[in-house]
Amino acid sequence: MTALTPLPGNYQVAFNLIDEAHAQDPRKGPNDVPYELHYAQKMTRWLTQRKPDASPALQLACRAQHFRRWEIPRSTYPMTRPGYLTWRAKQKSVAATQLAELLSSPTIQPALPQEEIERVAALVRKEDLKSNEETQVLEDVACLVFLDDQFDDFEKNSGIDEEKIVGILQKTWGKMSEEGRGLALGMELSERAKMLVGRALA
Repeated sequence: MTALTPLPGNYQVAFNLIDEAHAQDPRKGPNDVPYELHYAQKMTRWLTQRKPDASPALQLACRAQHFRRWEIPRSTYPMTRPGYLTWRAKQKSVAATQLAELLSSPTIQPALPQEEIERVAALVRKEDLKSNEETQVLEDVACLVFLDDQFDDFEKNSGIDEEKIVGILQKTWGKMSEEGRGLALGMELSERAKMLVGRALA
């Protein structure tokens, strides 16, 4: 079975601190697991498929992709495309700042190098998406988790029509690398999702 490269001890401590933060999410996912912890576990699972030799920094960034997202609800911004983009930009910026603070914790020994902390924060901000391979891997993994774990509920509850759903799928596909797309095509999707993905790719 595919597995990620084991983390050095200090990075594993950082990984555990990220999960401790996720466990504070008041929202619940499957089996009553705090939602952000459930999401982080999915991110790691798909990273294992996408890049089993992922660097420690990339492993931490994937685990913290939505760090403390519940603190900035989507509903606090207008329910429009500009509102969504503003919310996402704010969320990424705040998450990267909070994560950098966490990764500077004195409980992590030896301390993570400052350049590594900055690298993880830059990945969470999705910097240099078109030119940085690790940022692209992170984007692939986030898209895979959306398709695997979130799409069916999103499609049922979003209140938007089928054409817009197809458009969202097309945008999701456009963000992914060929490797990410290959994994997406191998997913076990619901019949409804298969139909919509088929339309998006037609």
